[in-house]
Formats: sequence, structure tokens, C-alpha cells
Amino acid sequence: MSTDDKDIIVSVCANCGKEGDEVNNICNKCKKATYCNAACKKKHRHKHKKKCEEHIRLAAERAAKLHDEELFKQPPPAEDCPICFLRMPTLGTGFRYMACCGKVICSGCDYAPVYDNQGNIVAKKCPYCRAPASKSQKESIKREKKRVDVDDPVAIYNLGNHYRDGTNGFPQDYTKALELWHRAGELGYAMAYSNIGYTYETGRGVEVDKKKVLHYWELGAMRGCVVARNNLGVIELCEGNMDRALKHYIITVEGGDIKSLDAIKRMYLKGDATKDDYTKALQLYQVYLGEIKSVQRDKAAAEREEYRYY
Repeated sequence: MSTDDKDIIVSVCANCGKEGDEVNNICNKCKKATYCNAACKKKHRHKHKKKCEEHIRLAAERAAKLHDEELFKQPPPAEDCPICFLRMPTLGTGFRYMACCGKVICSGCDYAPVYDNQGNIVAKKCPYCRAPASKSQKESIKREKKRVDVDDPVAIYNLGNHYRDGTNGFPQDYTKALELWHRAGELGYAMAYSNIGYTYETGRGVEVDKKKVLHYWELGAMRGCVVARNNLGVIELCEGNMDRALKHYIITVEGGDIKSLDAIKRMYLKGDATKDDYTKALQLYQVYLGEIKSVQRDKAAAEREEYRYY
């Protein structure tokens, strides 16, 4: 027998034992057992029931395991500031979107003065593309719309926020906001999935759907959104799944989420996490703080009265 002959798989009817290509009637549930016709499938149903249920259970366990491997995998790192090349802060107050060129820069680079070729400080310009700063909110929105036209995911996400809130001259339209967030998410902006999940959680313009909440927050988490993953941690914590909650929180702490660090501290005080867990979280957060620190960012932060999440 040749090697090719050994690789041939012959289908066998689970009821009568018939072999051949015509044995192609597969069990609709487990997709494992094959039969030569519907009659054999019906006759064998009572014998196959337990094995079928076992196949389905094992398949579900394998699917859940693969899903968790993907869900708890370390997400891709956030992009560094394109000017200073330092890690971008997680807090929304730590960075700014530039509608002129579509770049997201850190607050330190936004705060720093811009110089001309002779070293003189010039009027406020974009630190990246040197475009003059917008003179009004209307001009900023006009620039943002131009970025939307070239599929800039951050601009599309921001436009969705305008429709959600009914601000800056936009009518309040949850359907339009949801449409834009979907588009932004598909283009790679993870935060959009957090907003979609929150929409289904609160029922703003849609029916409350907990399955969709979980689905979109998981999409956001796997793409690096710390807000979405923190929300998943809260869900697991409320359901008593402490190990899963801790896994989410550890990942988000590494991503710079202070709320997750506070959550691990509370878990430790209640006995739901170990001292080692809390120590690890503190160390990860200190590493994050060290990577985002700069003199210009500190100066920019000193001028703000409070921090809040984006």
C-alpha cells in the first residue's frame, strides 16, 4: 500500500457498518457520527445519544478553552507618542488627538512650545505637522470631518461621541453613533468597542443585551482597551469568578489602569487575592508609571486640576 493509500479516510455508517463515499449523512448535532442514509441515522439515534452529548460537551470545552486563550493573551501594546517616542499614558488627560494630521500625541508634547528654524517660539501649532491651531470649535470639527473621510478611526470614534451626546452642532442620534463606533472598531480603534458594549448595557437607542455587552467588551479587551477589560473584570467579580477577575485586572494594571489596581487591593483585603497578587500588581503599575514619565508631561499635568478617564 502506498503512502497516499494510507492517508485515505473511509467513512463508515455508525449503524450498519457500510463503508464508502455514499456514507455522508452526518449527525446534525455533534457532526461526528456518519450514516449511509436517514433511516440508519434514525435507527441509531438512541444508541448514539450519550456519545453525541459527550462530543458536544467536549467540543464546547475546547471552544471555551481556545476563547480564553485568546481573551487572556497579552494584548498588543499601545503605540508610543510619535514625537517623544515614550509610552502613551492610559488616562485620556495624558494624550490628545490632533485633527489636523490625525496623530495622537502625549500631553507633554502638546504642552511643550513649538520652535521655528531659528529656535524662536512660534504661535501655537501642531507639534507634529506644524499646522496652525484651530481658532474655534467649528474649525476643529471641520478638520475632524475631513479625517473621517479618509477613514481615520479616532476621528470616526469622536464623531460617534458627538452624535451620542448631541454636542458641537450634532443632533443626538444613538443609531448614528453606534454605526460610527462599529466602523471605528473595524478600522482598529479598540475604545469604540467599549462604547458599543456600554450602549447595549444601558439600552441607549437599542434594547439591553447582556450577550452583546460581553461580546463587544471582549473584542475591545483583546485589542488592548483597558476600559473594556476592566469592565470584564467587574462582571467576573460580581459573578464570583475571582480567578478570572484577577486575570483581567492584572492585564489592565500592566496597561496602566489605576482602577484595576484598586480592585486588586480590595480583593486582597477581602481575601480574594493573595499578597503576591497585589505585590505583582503594584510592581506592574510602577513599571507603567516609569515608562510614561517625562518632565514635559509632569508640567502639563501640574496645570490640570483633576484627572479623569477618557
